[in-house]
Amino acid sequence: MFSFKRRKLVAGIGAAFAAGSLGFPARAAMGPNDKFDLVIKGGEVLDPSQRLRGKRDIGMRFGVIEAIEADIPAARANRVMNAGGRLVVPGLIDLHSHVYTTGIGIPPDELVPYQGTTTAVSAGDAGSSVFALARRQMAASSRTRLFAFVHIANIGLSSFPIAELFNISFAIPETAAKVVADNADIVIGVKVRMSQNVIARHGIEPLKRAIQACEMAGGGARVMCHIGGVESVELMSQILETLRPGDILTHCFSGAPNDAGQFTNIAQGGKLLPAAVAAKRRGVMFDVGHGGGSFDFTVAEIALAEGVPPDTISSDIHVFSGNSPGQPYLPNVMAKFMALGLSLEQVVTMATATPGRIINRLPKHGTLQVGAPADATVLEVLNGPVEFVDTRNNKRQGKVALRPTNTVVAGVPFGQPYQAPFSTR
Repeated sequence: MFSFKRRKLVAGIGAAFAAGSLGFPARAAMGPNDKFDLVIKGGEVLDPSQRLRGKRDIGMRFGVIEAIEADIPAARANRVMNAGGRLVVPGLIDLHSHVYTTGIGIPPDELVPYQGTTTAVSAGDAGSSVFALARRQMAASSRTRLFAFVHIANIGLSSFPIAELFNISFAIPETAAKVVADNADIVIGVKVRMSQNVIARHGIEPLKRAIQACEMAGGGARVMCHIGGVESVELMSQILETLRPGDILTHCFSGAPNDAGQFTNIAQGGKLLPAAVAAKRRGVMFDVGHGGGSFDFTVAEIALAEGVPPDTISSDIHVFSGNSPGQPYLPNVMAKFMALGLSLEQVVTMATATPGRIINRLPKHGTLQVGAPADATVLEVLNGPVEFVDTRNNKRQGKVALRPTNTVVAGVPFGQPYQAPFSTR
């Protein structure tokens, strides 16, 4: 049996940094003649973590947010980004994406013009056998902040479209746990796909192995559990009952059928399964994970009517979903939930502060608070009739569309205004 003290050590160091308890300041104080590296000027700032909505300027320096003020003179900035007429929100965080170059991943920086994401989480692209390669090649070469779930199958999604868990022997808790522990700075936990077209008739066993791996790794590692078309309604209830508080149910509003064409999602007969309501109350996190086949308006409407909204909105973007009619780019998925009645503040929280807390690696991640990472997304809010489609060709009418226009990571914009010397992150 492995020992995974390293994960706890890394987590402890991170907590010490967050608390400022290591005997030195998090950043140097600005002097009267110092300039901000970047000022985002003239935008309407929306940061639900501060209950802030109004016209503000944001000053960024040394990779963190240094000031939020009604007016920061342009003379105090080395570079100015004009956000007039735009909405400025914390950098969008996509908790479920596919950004490692396995079979279906898209390099994360290529997604920025369409997603406005400053942070992307790889949802199990790599298993234990290939995670080192994914980290060294993809994470090291991306400006987008990258985190990951390690797949319980050691081959990850590299076998796609062949299902990775038809052979349950690929699900090795010990090796997954070691990778989680050894990469605790970027790994959140373990991913498992539980739909019948992935696990055949292995029942609850793949989820049990994912939980075992997280418990072996320690440090609060979470399971991200993919549902949609599971073998039976009884298995769906068993999955919901097995998930622990803090674990993540992704594709929570999926309407995909199982191999026999049966709809075994969390809504049955126009109501949520009792196990779904209980899981939500117990602290299981409900994640949208829209994708190309995993979001059904009718399931979401039943859940919202019963007071079970998602906790996080994510895209499940990959090479196939990105070309699908549902267009699951993160701002578009956020706008779909506005069409279902959620407020702008709610959907921004679900794509910023809440996933930031789940990742739990950077102080104030997913906020625009002073001292937070200098990550921001500038959105154009387009008012007017808009039609949205889900992954089962259900259509809904909305009044707002969201389109990213600028993205800033660690105080450095993608595109203009360029910074010199250019940042490596």
